Amino acid sequence: MATVCAGTMALMDAGVQMIRPVSGIAMGLISDAETGKYAVLSDILGDEDHLGDMDFKVTGTAEGITACQMDIKVKGLSYEILVNALQQARDGRLHILSKLTDTIAEPAESVKEHAPTMITRRVPNEFIGALIGPGGKVIQEMQKETGTTIVINEDPVTEEGIVEILGVGSEGIDAVLAKIDSLLFKPTVGNVYEVKVIKMLDFGAVVEYMDAPGNEVLLHVSELAWERTENVSDVVNMGDVFDVKYFGQDPRTRKEKVSRKAILPKPEGYVARPPRDSSRDSRGGGRDNRGRDNRGRDNRRDDRKPREDKKED
Repeated sequence: MATVCAGTMALMDAGVQMIRPVSGIAMGLISDAETGKYAVLSDILGDEDHLGDMDFKVTGTAEGITACQMDIKVKGLSYEILVNALQQARDGRLHILSKLTDTIAEPAESVKEHAPTMITRRVPNEFIGALIGPGGKVIQEMQKETGTTIVINEDPVTEEGIVEILGVGSEGIDAVLAKIDSLLFKPTVGNVYEVKVIKMLDFGAVVEYMDAPGNEVLLHVSELAWERTENVSDVVNMGDVFDVKYFGQDPRTRKEKVSRKAILPKPEGYVARPPRDSSRDSRGGGRDNRGRDNRGRDNRRDDRKPREDKKED
């Protein structure tokens, strides 16, 4: 029973999230068949077990018994003895439990760094292929980089992917979970997200969602600020972290659109640039209607005579 108590404390200290702590106690019995007298003993030792008539082990939480086991050397026990033994065991268990919880009141929030850990995550079926990668490349690289073992099974009912991540310490497991979150990340239209600049371009900056490393999106130069921006570096630089608003897919470019200026106040006196006139190409200014390509075609003289066949001698 000491093993039960010590095991409970060890599990709680290791970070195993037990619902309730468990304590245990061994009860003994000394009885006289001729006189009918008896005594129930609490927390018996080896000698009491050897010389006594009963070895009754009881474990449980503050809510009740979780397990029990009994050896007896007499022909049977009366109902009265059994009731007294259970009541006396309850009082002993709760006393031991109070001492146990005085030492460690609740499980540690996280598992010890040197303890083996297994985490399970569910992944929608359509993302399993991306997690595995072509020929298993992605999952093999993750295992090598994080020092973990990753096992993927399919739920026969929901067809979801059940991802089991096994490792020692939280660093490698957290890295795998971050990769999974990155694969599953889907920004919501209208929401604001924190991003980081990871690449500078002439026409904008490539930013990465802080909530989902590896998910990148282009922040166009026109969405950096309300004022006209000549150089991207005038507003943002490599490594800068700021918020952007997500607008979903741009119907014109068919690419995801985010904006920094959308969450900034408009400057006083700001006047929006007029929209581009879409009828410019229909006013005769197109390449096919330029005068230089058609000049003189309608008025050009064509007084050439038909070619005569050459007579043979």
